[in-house]
Amino acid sequence: MNIQLALDRLSKDECFRILEETKESIDWIEIGTGVIKEYGMSIVREIKSKYPDKTIVADMKTCDAGKFEVIQAFEAGADITTVMAFSADKTITDTLAVAKQYQKRIMIDLLGVTDRKRVNQLENLGVDLVSLHFGKDMQSEGEMDTDIFSLIQNDSMLEVAVAGGINLETLPAILKKYPDTVIVGSAITKADSQAAAKEMKGMMDLYESNY
Repeated sequence: MNIQLALDRLSKDECFRILEETKESIDWIEIGTGVIKEYGMSIVREIKSKYPDKTIVADMKTCDAGKFEVIQAFEAGADITTVMAFSADKTITDTLAVAKQYQKRIMIDLLGVTDRKRVNQLENLGVDLVSLHFGKDMQSEGEMDTDIFSLIQNDSMLEVAVAGGINLETLPAILKKYPDTVIVGSAITKADSQAAAKEMKGMMDLYESNY
């Protein structure tokens, strides 16, 4: 089980400070949409250069012009880039084709998806990695509803990441759903980053070893 550190609403200096503090505990580094909008592809290049052994996720939230945007991300060093589930099927198949060409991956963000039918359609298009996403604005109205896992059928072969205000208190309920990747942002970046990342990764490893 991976822990993906989401870097968002942070300055470049804050991003690199937090990465240095947490590098022993995290598996995947997500360069958030806000950070990419602020610093462009240059910060993707810099982070990949400094942490070449980490999986780099560029949270582009692509919804159109998919081929162009994912090429940007992959050529900057991203291993995975995100595409929105509500995008046109052509956008999704174009990005999957580019990912195959570059030997990289597409993560389909299910933010706003409420119908399992769309998830089945995505699988039929060739999608193999999705993120269950309880959005930032939704978080202001309450804690993550683990019912979002109902979008994923028990027999699904999809690799699943989950995001949405996850912290030490809510992590145990998330772990019971056994996602492949847990995405954590402010619970690490707005705390004692080193200690928080270590504790969360330790909890995940312990759960996995007992699973």
